[in-house]
Amino acid sequence: MNRTVYMKPEDFKAQNEELGLNMPYSEDVSVFAEKIEIKNKIIPNRLACQAMEGCDGTAGGSPDELTLRRYDRFAKGGAGLIWYEATAVMPEARANPRQLYIHDGNLDDFKKQVEVIKETCLKTNGYEPIVVMQATHSGRYSKPEGKPAPIIAYNNPIFEKDNPISKDRIVTDEYLDRVGEALVNGAVLAEKAGFDGVDIKCCHRYLNCELLSAFEREGRYGGSLENRTRLLRESIAGAIQRCGKDFIVSSRLNAYDGFPYPYGWGVKNDGSLDLDLTEPIWLLTQLRDLGVEILNITMGNPYFNPHVNRPFAKGGYVHEEHPLSGVARMLDGTAILKENVPEIKLIASAFSYLGVAAPNVAAGYIKNGAFDLAGFGRTIFAYPDFAKDILNEGVMHKEKCCICCSKCTEIMRAGSTPGCVIKDKDVYLPLHRQFCGK
Repeated sequence: MNRTVYMKPEDFKAQNEELGLNMPYSEDVSVFAEKIEIKNKIIPNRLACQAMEGCDGTAGGSPDELTLRRYDRFAKGGAGLIWYEATAVMPEARANPRQLYIHDGNLDDFKKQVEVIKETCLKTNGYEPIVVMQATHSGRYSKPEGKPAPIIAYNNPIFEKDNPISKDRIVTDEYLDRVGEALVNGAVLAEKAGFDGVDIKCCHRYLNCELLSAFEREGRYGGSLENRTRLLRESIAGAIQRCGKDFIVSSRLNAYDGFPYPYGWGVKNDGSLDLDLTEPIWLLTQLRDLGVEILNITMGNPYFNPHVNRPFAKGGYVHEEHPLSGVARMLDGTAILKENVPEIKLIASAFSYLGVAAPNVAAGYIKNGAFDLAGFGRTIFAYPDFAKDILNEGVMHKEKCCICCSKCTEIMRAGSTPGCVIKDKDVYLPLHRQFCGK
């Protein structure tokens, strides 16, 4: 069966039927022009730029030249919601030496960038986007000095196999208390910098997300569902309490990890990889009751099973699952969450693999009430003005689309700054050649 990115709607329709997936498809994509209100703020359309880390900040954690360039492109592109990339809240929490890191000493640098993003979008498109900063602790993927310095919630044999991480790298409850304080402080700093909101990041097996599956951990952050979700819930509650009433507090949240129990979240406890959203639904109800109005839903771990969260045409391995089935799991899983907790606005993920069919599929789901916004990740590296084309022309153009070749990820894994090697080749092809070879 064909595993190339869907460049023609008829290809999508044929394979959607062949695989028995029943994903909706709408010829009318006008739903994207609708506005959404969150915390007395207006998101001017239903299209979002997902948090795509550039690994191109300064040593001190501020936006650098390539960071500014990327967000200038995103701002001009017209998406109503820009989910600003992973920004560390503690020095040891950085995933690489050039990851953004917000602190009192560089607040003005972030403030200046947010102002430019909003001014650029307003000048180009006639409206200001909502900009949400992703506050993170990288956990087992921490590498602040360029060498792995993992900070873990528990040992995981799926990842570590015959080379377990030293137990002295397992964080204490007292350290997690400090992480919670840092995440709340990160939210306060984000508000001071002019961001419209903060995302207390809880996805892709970074520290907060890893705790969701800490079934065998002892203490206040492990074992029970209440304990495993404690860091996220208390960080969000603290951010809501300390920030203004119109400041958006949210999370990019894993609904499913794709690993068997007891090392996976959102999975049945029978040793299979089957989806079970009972616990994620409970968590959404708790966040709703705290006052959360919007969440950004994702799945999987880009370091270990990237086919789950970003189905690809070409990558580091070939999985038996067809990529379109991975897209369906993400979108249908998000729909289940929405059905059970309809009060929260949900942003869905995994559209890049759909190519030019992406806006039609996303519009079909939105019209069915499955989620509220469509978030594009890899696409924005290749096609930063995707939203403008969807809103103005009702289409995405084949020649601009991400082809899901995974080269942006290859650059990042090799220690450089990711971007589209194919569509933005003047900047990123030389980097790919330098760090990844020809």
